[in-house]
Order: sequence, then C-alpha cells, then structure tokens
Amino acid sequence: MDESQKAPINSSERAHDLPPSEIFSEFMKSGWLPTPLDGVFQDEVIEYCVIRRAQLSDSFIGTRLVIPSGTAKQRSNDTDYLYRPHSAFAYYAGVQGVEAQPNSVLVMEPNDDGHEPILFINPRSTRETEAFYQDAKNGELWVGRRFTTDEASQRYGLEVREVKDLTKYLKGKPAATLYGHDEIVDTVVKQHGRSEELMKFVSAARLIKDEYEIAQMQSAVDATFRGFNDVITALPAATNTPRGERVVESAFYGRARIEGNDCGYNTIAASGSHACILHWTRNDGDINPGELLLLDAGVELDSYYTADITRTLPITGRFTPAQKSLYMLVYEAQKAGIAAVKAGVPFLAINQASHAVLAQGLIDLGVLNMSLEEAMDPKFGLHKRWTLHGVSHMLGMDVHDCAQAREDQYRDALLQVGMCLTVEPGLYIQPDDELFPAEFRGIGIRIEDDVVVTEDGCINLSENIPHHPDEIEAWMASLR
Repeated sequence: MDESQKAPINSSERAHDLPPSEIFSEFMKSGWLPTPLDGVFQDEVIEYCVIRRAQLSDSFIGTRLVIPSGTAKQRSNDTDYLYRPHSAFAYYAGVQGVEAQPNSVLVMEPNDDGHEPILFINPRSTRETEAFYQDAKNGELWVGRRFTTDEASQRYGLEVREVKDLTKYLKGKPAATLYGHDEIVDTVVKQHGRSEELMKFVSAARLIKDEYEIAQMQSAVDATFRGFNDVITALPAATNTPRGERVVESAFYGRARIEGNDCGYNTIAASGSHACILHWTRNDGDINPGELLLLDAGVELDSYYTADITRTLPITGRFTPAQKSLYMLVYEAQKAGIAAVKAGVPFLAINQASHAVLAQGLIDLGVLNMSLEEAMDPKFGLHKRWTLHGVSHMLGMDVHDCAQAREDQYRDALLQVGMCLTVEPGLYIQPDDELFPAEFRGIGIRIEDDVVVTEDGCINLSENIPHHPDEIEAWMASLR
C-alpha cells in the first residue's frame, strides 16, 4: 500500500507530519469550483423507514432511543475492515451502501407526537475547512465527497446534525441504547432500563418483511444465482490452480462487489471432504475432479439484505452413483422441509419434516438400526451424527436475522406471513466414518434455498437455481 493511502489510527490526526503553514492553508482553500450535489433524492426505502420508526415510537412512548451505526473495525495497525453499519441503524435510518459512515447515530427524541428522529453524521469537509485535505480518516481528498447536513436531510427525510455535537446533546440524558457499538454513546448516555428491551425489539421487528424487503431479498438471490454461474465458469481454472477453493471464493466475491455491497457472510467453498466441516471458510484446498464442491454463499446488496444459498456441485459436471444417491436423500429432505412451510405452522416443524426424511434414509441405508420413531425421539437422535444442524433460520439484513428476538417470537413461535427464512438440510459423512461404506466417506451435501412464508405455503425465491441432480448437470454443461 502506498504511504499516502495509510490513514492514522486516530481520526483527529492530520495527514501531514507537521502543521501546514498559514500560506499553504490559505492556498489550499482557494481556487475551487462550487461542488453542489444536484438532485438529491430520497430512496424508496425512506417511506418504509417512516413506518418503521412510527412502530418503534409507539412501543417506547416517552423514552429517548439511541441507535448507533457502530464504529470502524480495525483490521491491523492503521487499516480497517470494509465498513458495514449496524443493521438496526440502517433499518430505521435508511442509510445504505457507500453512504454509510462510522460513528453515525440515530436519536429518537420523545415529544408530544411520539418521537422526533434526529440523525447525527460526520458531514462533508468543505473547502473552507482544513479538514478536507488534512484529516486522513474523514477529509474529502482522502475518502471522497460526503453529504452536507442539508443534503443528508433531503436524502433521508429527517433532521440531520453534526456528530461532533452528539456528546453535548446526549450527555447525562437517560436513553435506551444499543450499547456496545459506540464508545461515545456508551460513555455519555445514562442507560435507561429499557435498553435490553430495545435490543430485542429492533431484532424482532425484522421478523416480518415488508414489500420493499421481499423485493430486496429477491434481488439478492438473483445476484447470487449469477455469482454461482461465475463459479461454475471458473471451475476449470480452479481445478488447475493450487488452493483452487480460493478461485471459487474469488469468483463469487467479484459478483458480490459488482452487484452489491459485499458477501453477506464468509463464503464456504468446500471441496471434497472439506464439505463435512460445517463452517469451512479457510478455502485453501484443491479442487479435484471427481469430487463435489459445496458452495454456500450470498450476495449482500447495498441495502444490506443478503441471500443465503447452498448448492452442491459435481466438479466434473456429473455425479457418481454414490454421490447421487446421497444427494437425492438430501433433495427429498429439503422438499419435505419446504412443504412444511406455511403460516400458522411451528417454526421447528420445518426441521422435524426434513430430519424425518434424512433419518428414514439412514435407516434404509442400514446405517441406523432402529425405527423412525426411535430415531426422532430426542433421547436418541442418533441421525444427528450425520445431519448435525438445524435446517432453518431467519434471513434478511443479517444472514442469521432477528437473532436477538425472544425464543417465543422466533424458535418457539408459529410462522407468519412475510417471514423470510432458509430451508437447508445437509448430510455429512466424515472421511474416517466406518459406519458408512467406503464409497460414501468424505461426502458432504447441503441444499439451501430462501423462502417467504405465505398463508398456504411459501414462495421459493431461489426456485430458479437448479436443485435436482439432473438439472444441475444440465446447468453446468450449459456454462462450459
């Protein structure tokens, strides 16, 4: 990295080793054309943010609420990870993509009508200031043009102030906050007793997706499909490159950055027996002909909604008989799980339906020597040696969305129209598992789709991404 690209750890430090002379300062402030932003407009999400804030306000009458975007995360020394704001902040403020800034804060100030939203940001460093060329963390010549407070107010449809005024505004005031994400907020705010309640509320609020969110989820899935196409196209190069799993990972990452903000989570590009390691993100293995590639990946859009799709692909383009037989078992288990999805059904019914198929398949293979009733009895559950995980979780702005919601709102609740979730059964035969015949060892298979709950079933947002092994073989052939 060029020295000029390295920003100081402390954002108040200047980009120069020595203070500039008065002559240089005046020189830097002169000779610039006006650079207004023409046509600042509101994104379609803003009208939904108004509704979301109203619902939040109704649940916290009289309580000041503070929702920080979070700080930049240090990667090493004076470099940071790509910034991504807290999901609750983006959900209620409508700040998206490259517009998101560390240390921004949304304050919901109680008033007679409920709450007045006030957004605190680090605004544009105009040419009348020295910051635009001296501040390597925030200066315009270093990080690019930002909104002024007036421009941001037009963009987001609420009052916007400078974040430098936040300490004075909040100091000593009681407020319910999402603590642990902003040191200034944690230091100056007098914590209100409803902070824990706020944390759970903003997580559970995303359980039911609105029309905008479902459309974003569909767009994320569609972009992910194109990313999977990119991976299939790159497989010949991956097989001829050491650590070919990283060729796969890179191919998908390119699509995520072209069409979105980032990957929604660390891509799992697991070849061969690596597919039996559930959270395989090292991606440092070779891609070997004759093996399977388990690809678990999702594009995160600028709106932060992410897909979460898994397909298990034969690297040569065709399944072996052993691979196909296990694949069909997982395929039928997923069909059963998706068929179980509809409003009014317990969330855990999806898991029950898929695991019953997997357990019966293991019985039919002679691996489990018991009845299905015994296998599904929690005091036994021996099938879990090969199935390992649950088959569903909520999905949205976070890949494991709504994770702070109460158990009775999520895991122990009934499905409701508008919930978006995954269905992802898997079967994992470790390479040293002597309970399976040798031809099955080292095979890991997962099939994962993203669905939206309806009154009488669900909409499979990823239905167009091939599932059946015959469809997968035809898909791969079409891209070679």
